[in-house]
This record gives sequence, C-alpha cells and structure tokens, in this order.
Amino acid sequence: MKEMYIIKRSGEEKPFDISKIANAIRKASQVVDIKDALSEGRINLIAEEVAGVCAGRDRAMTVEEIQDVVETKIMEMGAHEIAKKYITYRYKQSLLRQANTTDKQILSLIECNNEDVKQENSNKNPTINSVQRDYMAGEVSKDVASRLLLPADVVQAHADGVIHFHDMDYYAQHMHNCDLVNLEDMLQNGTVISGTMIEKPKSFSTACNIATQIIAQVASNQYGGQSISLTHLAPFVDISRQAIREELKEECALAGIEMDQKSFDSIVEMRVRKEIQKGVQTIQYQVVTLMTTNGQAPFVTVYMYLGEARSEIERRDLALVIEEVLKERIRGVKNEQGVYVTPAFPKLIYVLEEQNIKPDSPYYYLTELSAKCTAKRMVPDYISEKKMREYKLSKGQTEGNGDCYTCMGCRSFLTPDRSGNGFGNIARARNYDPSKPKYYGRFNQGVVTINLVDIALSSHGDMDKFWALFAERCELCHKALRCRHERLIGTSSDAAPILWQYGALARLDKGEKIDKLLYGGYSTISLGYAGLWECVLAMTGKKLTEAEGEAFGLKVMEKLNEFTAKWKAAEDIDYSLYGTPLESTTYKFAKCLQKRFGIVKGVTDRNYITNSYHIHVTEPIDAFKKLEIESKFQKLSPGGAISYVEVPNMQNNIQAVLAIMAYIYDNIMYAELNTKSDYCQECGFDGEIEIAKDSSGKLIWRCPKCGNTDESKLNVARRTCGYIGSQFWNQGRTQEIKERVLHVS
Repeated sequence: MKEMYIIKRSGEEKPFDISKIANAIRKASQVVDIKDALSEGRINLIAEEVAGVCAGRDRAMTVEEIQDVVETKIMEMGAHEIAKKYITYRYKQSLLRQANTTDKQILSLIECNNEDVKQENSNKNPTINSVQRDYMAGEVSKDVASRLLLPADVVQAHADGVIHFHDMDYYAQHMHNCDLVNLEDMLQNGTVISGTMIEKPKSFSTACNIATQIIAQVASNQYGGQSISLTHLAPFVDISRQAIREELKEECALAGIEMDQKSFDSIVEMRVRKEIQKGVQTIQYQVVTLMTTNGQAPFVTVYMYLGEARSEIERRDLALVIEEVLKERIRGVKNEQGVYVTPAFPKLIYVLEEQNIKPDSPYYYLTELSAKCTAKRMVPDYISEKKMREYKLSKGQTEGNGDCYTCMGCRSFLTPDRSGNGFGNIARARNYDPSKPKYYGRFNQGVVTINLVDIALSSHGDMDKFWALFAERCELCHKALRCRHERLIGTSSDAAPILWQYGALARLDKGEKIDKLLYGGYSTISLGYAGLWECVLAMTGKKLTEAEGEAFGLKVMEKLNEFTAKWKAAEDIDYSLYGTPLESTTYKFAKCLQKRFGIVKGVTDRNYITNSYHIHVTEPIDAFKKLEIESKFQKLSPGGAISYVEVPNMQNNIQAVLAIMAYIYDNIMYAELNTKSDYCQECGFDGEIEIAKDSSGKLIWRCPKCGNTDESKLNVARRTCGYIGSQFWNQGRTQEIKERVLHVS
C-alpha cells in the first residue's frame, strides 16, 4: 500500500497509522457486552477496509473524515452497539476540545507542520517569523470570532463549507477588505505617515517613493488588495522636467556653454527618462521587498489608463511612465542566485482603448510592449474601455458612455457612482470634483461566498428544492454580510488614520466615525459565489458550454443579482455579486463536498471546485470561444470577476497575444493570459517546473531537468486567482493547476 498521510485537527500532517484505527475500534468493543463485541479478526478487517478507502482518496484525509469512514464500516459489519459507543466517544472528545481550540493550531504553525495554513496564501512564506505571528494572531481572532462574535449558524455553515466567511482571521478587528487609494489627493495635497507631515513632492522619483510608503501603510490597515493609478504620478514628470531644465541652464552657464534648443531639449528629455526609470524602479523594488504587518508584500495593483489623463502633455508623460513600468516588469527582479525571475507584485492592469488598440493608434507601441510583457511575465491583465463603458453607468450616463476604472486588488469592482457627483464629498477629499463620478477613495466592506455546488447536491436534482434551498442559503449569506457591515459600524477614524484621516480613503476628523461611508453606495459589500460549473452539471447533466447548461447557469446568476438588488433597495447598502477567487478555499469546499456527498463524477471527483463562473480547467475549448461564453457571465458579476485563457510560451508568438488582446477589447470587460514563468536554482533550468506525485501520492513540484523538489530552491509563478502566486499552493489548487488545458495551441 502506498504511503499515506492524515491531517490532524490542528492542521498538522502525519503518516497514516492503521494500528490507531484498530485500537480505536478495539476500545469501543471492550465497553459493550461480550455478545456484542468484535473479534480481533473483524477489528483488523474493519481497519483494513478503512485504510482502503483512505488509499482510494487522492489526498490526505482529515481525522474527522477518517472517523466518519470508521463509523460507516462498523455499521456495515452490523456492530451497532459498538458504533454507538464510538459515536459517543467522539462527541465527548469534541466537547473537551471546545475548551481550547487554538493551542495546538498555534504550536503546529510555529513548527511549520500545519499543511492547511502553510499553503493558505500563495504569497506568504510560512517559515518567516512575521508570517507566523500573523497566522498565530489569526488563529486567535478566528477563535474569538467563531465563539463570541458570529452567530452559531453562520459559524457552522462556514465550518461545513456551505458558505465561506472570508478573512475570519481579521474579523475581530474593525477592518475592511479592499479599496482604490486616492493617491492623487495624498500627493497633491499632502498626507501624514506615522505622525510625519508629507508635503507635495518636488520630483517624480520622490512621488514614487512616497507612493510606496503609502502603499505599505494602507496594506497594514486592511486585509485585501489596493489599487493605485499611474495617472496620479504622471503630473510629477513635468515637475521634474522643469527642475531639470533649470539645472541644465545653470550647468551651461557655469561651463560657459551655449547650446542650441534642440540639443538642450534632447538632454532634458534624456534626464527625464532617467528620472522616470529611477522612480519606477523604486516602486517595483520597494513593493517586492517591503513586508507589511501581515507578513507579505503589499497586495497592490498598478493601473495604466491613458484615458484618465487630463491634458495631452500629461498623457504623453503618462505614456512614458507606462512604457518604463512595462520594460521594468519584462526585465523582472533578481532572485537569490542573481537570476531575473517573475515577481508576484505589483499586479499590472493595462486598459485597451481607442488610443492604443489599433496598429495606427498613437500609443499602439505600448500595446505591443504590453503583449511582450504578458508573454514573458504574465502581466499586465487587460480591461476593455469599450465594454466597461457599456456596463458601468453612473447616474445619468448612457450605455457606451459609462465609466472606466480599475478593480480593487485582483478583481473586486466598485459599483458605479449612483450619486453622479462624487457623493457630495462625504469623505471630504481635497481633490473633489462635483462634475465627475467618484471611484478613488472608495472601498469594499467584505465578502461572504455561497457554495453553489452544495446547494445542487443537497437538492438531488429536484428543481423546486434547489430554488428553495438557494433562497435559504442566500439569506444566510445576507445574515453573514450584515455581520461584516455591523462590525464596521461605529469604527473610529483613529483606527486607521492613513485611511480615514489622511486621504487614502477620506479626511475625517479625529474620533469621527466612518459610518456615513458605509451607506449610499460609497462602499460596496460582496456576495461571492463559487462552483457554477459543477452546480450546473449536477442539476442539469449539462456543461456551461452547452446551451441548456448555459441557460441554467445564467438563470442562477440572475437570481443571485435579484437578491443583492433586494438587499440594496431595503438597506441603502451596495450589495454586489462577486466572482470569488477561491485560493485555499477551493480545496476546503471540495473536501466538505466529498465528506457530505461522496464522489460524484464530474462534480466532487477532484480536490478543487471551479472559481466563480469559469469553464472547467480540463474542458477543451479555444481561447476565443471561452471568452465569448464567459463574457455573458462576467456581465452578471458586477461586483467583480476576471476571465483567463491558458497559453503556452508565447514569447515567439506576440502576434497571437495581440490577437487575443484585440478580442478582449471587443468582447469582454476584464481578462488575462496565463503562461508559465519558472526557474530552478539547482540546475539553472528556465522553463516550466512540472507537478508530479511523491511515494505517498502527494502532489509536489519538480524540476524536469534535474529532479529538484526542494521548494526553497524553485522559483515558480502561477496565476491562481487573478493575481500571481509564488509561494506554492495546497493540494487542491495544485491539482487544479496540473490539470489545466491550453486554450491556444
């Protein structure tokens, strides 16, 4: 029998020991009447059958799952009295464990034995003290939240994988999820960082340096992603240009040199480019080397949109900055061996628009550079200005004339400005413009995700039962979302001055509560959903790629939107439907489904379920057809979603990348290309690191050239949830990555 492992309640992974199964059955047998007791042979037979079930699962099973199998096998043997004793023993042990639910988890974290938490976040290194400290605090916070702060039915539903209450490890604190940083206000009108007044910078490189400090401060006061726009940095290029001109004049005067205007301007622009390079390098290297209080680099997205520029001079300078950002990312960052590799952050988003989408467009050269960057480093991702302006309509706007703006982090989108005028500047931003809708300075309160697969399997193919249970689960999510909202009510601006007092999100007074920012559409709150593919397959026997399956999938999405619209109308809170980027939760949901429903072909027979509305990773489909189908579902996911196409190495096929980008512009609002970007530090292999199985059946990463499986000596970058991960993944997500098919041949 192959070597097997179990996952203890603390999360620690240990070798499977059949003798412990036999001993547990033996103890239960010893406390019943002798006529009901099991012989030694039958005890060993049950233990062997349990081991066989465990061996058939292509993953390590939890203690609870194994105990469920033991109960089943004892009952199948007809030993009902022993089964009763075994169940009673489990119940008593459960009561004892409730006295302290965190000690063992924390100890296993310190020793790096907790498999679930070790790979809970693919951008956190669990061996580092600061990460361990964050995880330890998180375990305490989850314990407090589940025992004291959240309703019992919400906690139970979360534990059972019926819903997912995201970021429970931060819930005890009054923290929100993600946001769009009002960098323009902070740079142009000053801010305060750690009690120090920061005035308007006098050069582009200084502005970039201040921006990275703001990014770090914001990341330490929230638990989700943030986004900044390069447009807010672009005005400082001309400030540097004017300073450089004055410096060069002084140099020429001191040297007694008379220079013609063309040569003078040429030298100025050369120095401006060096200044831009210096500033962009500051952002890149600061972001990847900074570590926030939660033990990881700031989760930041950099937005590149020429259409935001307010003058032609600013647009040209913005183009210079975008060009340098793309060149810097193509270059990459050096690993410990001094080899350039792909960094996870900052995430880049490039807007496809009339000024850059066609070969004769004035900024098409930036689009070509973006294509090269995507082929080499997996970013930027692409927003279609055309499609977004069809969907995102602020008050008074018409289709095609709506707003184009960035997501918060990887995919969470704000709702359009329903005030039409920046909400009357309730945040008291100093760059308020009553003639424009407002996005920078707004935020998301949090997310709760509904497991659509569980609803489908619980309905057993009965449509009436499905929709009744669907409504019940949606209202349970609503209850959980209200908890998130109410946890923020009464929060003082003093809790996070960089956010609420010094311009990142608002400029409230000291001691002022943030409550007014939680209503009226200023902020959003998200109903997430996961597993639409498996849900549709379970209920209809059809795939999302088939007409009947697509129709049912769209109906599910429409119904979800009906619930968010109903809650929004009743409470004046912008509930919005969000395509959840399951990372570790894909594995959790899969394990819970297997435990509740067993192995259902095409639905629970893998250790992951599908993100949001995505077509299954194993489904053979070309890139254009995939984007065409998914665009229909993305439109019904206004709170955020992203589609992707899986591609091989495209560095020698840039024209194909450009063709996909052109298709994105015309057909879907937000999409990305997934390629591979790996490196083996042992042998210098620069290609795709493969996924294999070890002797126990566990999925591991292995260099195809030298066989190296030491993760500390492998640089692997994969996009899993709209952003790039580089610290490896749990078994469910690793299986999903392994099984992805290419959408471009």
